[in-house]
Amino acid sequence: MFLRFLPIILYLALIVFGIYFMVRVIKFMDLKIKLDQERNKKIDEIIKDFKQDKSSK
Repeated sequence: MFLRFLPIILYLALIVFGIYFMVRVIKFMDLKIKLDQERNKKIDEIIKDFKQDKSSK
């Protein structure tokens, strides 16, 4: 009796895992984009400071 529903259960488990995986990837990418933007702002500030120091000498 249980073996009759085994393919359906495996299929549903695969779909649930796929949805979970996609949600985790999207959350990771959102965080990565935010951290990359912050890093780029810091690099821009460092470049500005470097150019100002270079031009003042």
